Amino acid sequence: MDLQSRKLNIIKYLIGLQDEKVFSKIESTIIESEKAREIAKNLKPFTQKELLSRAKQSSKDYKAGRFMTQQQLEKESESW
Repeated sequence: MDLQSRKLNIIKYLIGLQDEKVFSKIESTIIESEKAREIAKNLKPFTQKELLSRAKQSSKDYKAGRFMTQQQLEKESESW
C-alpha cells in the first residue's frame, strides 16, 4: 500500500471517529509530538560568542531600565 492510500485510510478513520478521548489522544500523542520534533529539529544551540553577546546586551538593558518584573510579566501574559 502506497503512502497516498495510507493517508486516505487515516483520513477516513478520523472522519468516522466518534470518541472524543481517542481523538484527543491521537491529537496530543502524534500530532503535537511531531510538531515539537519539527521545532526542535530547527533549533540550534548558541555559540559561546552569541551567548556572551546576549548576556552583555541583557546587562545593558537592565542597567538602562529596559526590563519587566515578574509581576508585570504575569499581568501582561494574562491577556495572551
